[in-house]
Order: sequence, then structure tokens, then C-alpha cells
Amino acid sequence: MINTANGMISQSSSSANAQSPGLKTYFKTPEGRYKLYYEKTYPSGLLHYAHGKTVTQATLAHLKDKPAPSTPPAPPSSFSASSGVRSAAARLLGAGNGSRALGFGGGNGGSKSLSGSSRMGSLGASSSSTSLTNTNFDGKGTYIIFNVGDAIFISDLNSQDKDPIKSIHFSNSNPVCHAFDQDAKDGHDLLIGLNSGDVYSVSLRQQLQDVGKKLVGAQHYNKDGSVNNSRCTSVAWVPGGDGAFVVAHADGNLYVYEKSKDGAGDSSFPVIKDQTQFSVAHARYSKSNPIARWHICQSAINSIAFSTDGAYLATVGRDGYLRVFDYSKEQLICGGKSYYGALLCCAWSMDGKYILTGGEDDLVQVWSMEDRKVVAWGEGHNSWVSGVAFDSYWSSPNSDGTGETVMYRFGSVGQDTRLLLWDLEMDEIVVPLRRGPPGGSPTFSTGSQSAHWDNVCPVGTLQPAPSMRDVPKLSPLVAHRVHTEPLSGLIFTQESVLTVCREGHIKIWMRPGVAENQSGNSETVLSTSSKDKSLLSSKVGSSSYRQ
Repeated sequence: MINTANGMISQSSSSANAQSPGLKTYFKTPEGRYKLYYEKTYPSGLLHYAHGKTVTQATLAHLKDKPAPSTPPAPPSSFSASSGVRSAAARLLGAGNGSRALGFGGGNGGSKSLSGSSRMGSLGASSSSTSLTNTNFDGKGTYIIFNVGDAIFISDLNSQDKDPIKSIHFSNSNPVCHAFDQDAKDGHDLLIGLNSGDVYSVSLRQQLQDVGKKLVGAQHYNKDGSVNNSRCTSVAWVPGGDGAFVVAHADGNLYVYEKSKDGAGDSSFPVIKDQTQFSVAHARYSKSNPIARWHICQSAINSIAFSTDGAYLATVGRDGYLRVFDYSKEQLICGGKSYYGALLCCAWSMDGKYILTGGEDDLVQVWSMEDRKVVAWGEGHNSWVSGVAFDSYWSSPNSDGTGETVMYRFGSVGQDTRLLLWDLEMDEIVVPLRRGPPGGSPTFSTGSQSAHWDNVCPVGTLQPAPSMRDVPKLSPLVAHRVHTEPLSGLIFTQESVLTVCREGHIKIWMRPGVAENQSGNSETVLSTSSKDKSLLSSKVGSSSYRQ
């Protein structure tokens, strides 16, 4: 039951699973309370061994309405989703060499008809259902895809059942990262990257329709590490890329694939002449897949993220650098270094103006594409920042009426088990003007930061970490302990915020007023926006809303 007097959960209930003592079922924001609605997890009996080898990443996937005559209709659910949600993935970095990925909608492209028999030798699949058809799947809906140990689990976002409706187990490696393409017109829309370096593309709809013992219709890329045998760290569909996708690896290389080509196509690339320099090499033959190799850095790429329009690609790595590339021109635009240690996660604002990064320095940094440098930073996490995301469904209360975004809301999660929410309003931020005489205090001014900073740095420049005295500091709105284990990511939807911990537990927090307003309406409690939304997050410090 839930003790509503103090907001604590004392024992398990049908709407929310039991929590450890001391965790509140709500957190306060200026708009009102976010309330814990229910949780998602995995059936413990399905895990074959301790799952500490991987860290849970979650991806939100929306399947648009499409008839599925071979599948019986599902029983009426108490919740349903509206059309459209952007894919989001976030994962916690363990030991500094893990990764976080963002899956971005975009790209269609033809699908190759495959029997999958020759490429499925290393895979096995099982399902929590024993029926021949999956009665939980009716051809549409919003699903949470998450990895725990050697398995991928698929859960229905619109059902309060904590257990997943499908599980897929990998016999020879662990799934690490995944991405969903909501705009795929047909064919494969889900990417799965493994610790072994192998990558699979599949149809999510096909997996949900089939509850047999195999992952059906999979296309296999980089089989047995034929192109690169280092761990996959992040995968992403290219927005508007006609089925193109990119795969980042732990050795600092990123590969571009086309899903319409045979996954076993031979590709050979020249030896990298200078490991310290960014370089791009293209495959020699038209049938080759991957079609290109980007050598980004000498150490692991931890996370990659495309801007919403697909024009720019951001990467963060173990070397502590954010790098932003013009994707079509294959050109390094800008970037810079963390204050300390690796960068673990990154995300774009919906309008492409800002990039969030977080990592081992416990900070969230806000980068401006206009100024090509850090324009704000926030402190408040007590450990590594493992996930960041912009809340693109949140509307600024003081919009200037011009249609331009004047304030941004973003969130961050960390290994300190806390969720932090931030507001970014560049016109109001306190900006250092100059340091003044040696030993003196710096002077500050409010207003647009662009007028007070040095000239924009040249294209292709990677900057050192600036002095904290020279960068405006953000104050957090909320700092709330949401899980007992370290967090690995967060996802914003129109009606809720999802937090994910590294052990494979997901909590759904309803936005202020949603649960009350929708208590008598079974249609839109967990609806999602019809427009693609970008994800970005940051870290937050002390606040009057601290729980």
C-alpha cells in the first residue's frame, strides 16, 4: 500500500512496486508535483546469471497504426498512446568505458528480404508468453526496449504490468545499445549493438508478433567482429538518411552502414596513419557495408547523438572531448574538453542550438553551436553524470510570442541515484565580463552572453576546458533521489518522465496534473506527442525543491 500521508511506499501495490524506505513517490517542481505512477522491470527468473556486465539503456519506440491480421486483437487496455514519439536511449557508464546512446527518428530506405537462417546461429530468443501469438500486441502502441545482462526486454508503456511482454536472449554476447527509427516506412526499424561488436537490425513489429525461440528476420552486420572486434558503445539512425545508421566502437572508430545492403558485404579500409587526427575513409566497392569509417579518437567513443535535422553529429568520449561534426561534409566543426575525466553522455536541443554533456567531472555543461563553446555549467550531482535530455514537451511560461524558444527545460541523472531538473534562460543568465586585476573578483553582467564573450573560435578547433570562473553557473530546480541504484538514463514524454537505473528498473513519473486530469479518461494518460522531440539533459545542484 502507499502511505499518502508522507508519500512513502511501505509495501508493494498494483500500481507501483515496492521501494526502499526513504524514497518518496513524488517530487516538487514550480509547476506542481511529478508523481510515481508505476514501474517496469524484468522477470528475475529469466536472467541466467548476474547481470553486472552491462548497464541498462532504455529506448522508447512508437509503432504507428498498422493492421496486423495474423495477430488477435489485444484486450482493451486502460491506457493508449497517440501517434508519435521520438526514440530515446540513455545508459549509464560503468568504470568510465561504457556508453550512452540516443536513437533518433529518421530515415526510411528499402528493406532486404532475409530468411535470417544463416545469420542466427549465435542468437536464441525466449518470451515470457507461452502462446503461439502475442495477444499483448495489436499492431500499434508505445514500447520500452531495455537491456539487462544477456537479454533485450520489450515492455508495453501503456500497461501497468511491471513484467515485459517479450524477451530476447543473446547466447554469445551482451546487448549494449539500441536505437529505434520511428519513421521507417517498412522493414527494419530497430538496431541492437553488442559487446562483441556485432550489430543487428530487426523489425520491432515482427518481434512482437512472434513469440518463438528465435529473433526473427535479423540482418547481421560486422559478424564476429569482421570489420571491428571492439565493443559497440552507441548506435543511431541517421535522420532523413534513407536507412543509413552509424555505429560507434570502443576503439574510437565510427562506421556508417546502409540497411538496404547485405550485412555481410566485404569492407576493407586503409590503415589509420595518424591515430591522433580525425580522418574519414570510404569503402572501395559499391556493395561494401559499412560504407565509411570515421576515426574519431584514440580511446572509446561513449555516446553519439544527431541533431534533429541530421545535419550535425555530436560524439563524446573517454578522452573527455565533445566533438561536433558536419555529417554530410564529414568535417569537424567544434568541440572542447571536460573539466576532468571522460564525457559519458550528450544530447541536442530540439532547435539544434545547444548540446548537453555530462561525465566524470560530475558536471553538466551547456554548449552553444552559435558560439562554439561552453556557455553554462551546473553542479549538483555527487557522482558521474550518466544521462542528459532536453524536455522538449515542456513549454516556457514566459514565451516572447515570436515562436523562438527563450527558455529550455532539461534533466540529468547520475550514479548518485538522483534526477536533477534545470531551466536554461540565456537572456537572464549571469555572465562573467572579465576577471579584473590579479587577485580581484570577476565582474558580471546579465543579458545575452554572445556580446560578452571572445570572438567565436575557428571552425575545427577543439578547446581546452575553460576556467569555471569564466563560465556562468546554473542553479537547479529539482534534486530528487529516484532510485536506490545508480541511474543510467532518462526519457521525457508528453505525459511523463521515465528514469532508468543501471540494474534494469524503470520508473514512470506522471507530469503535474496528468494523473488527476486523466483519472476518468482512459484514452490519453500516456499519450505522446505527434512531433519528433529531441532529448537533452543537464545536471543540477541545490534548490528549494531538493527532496
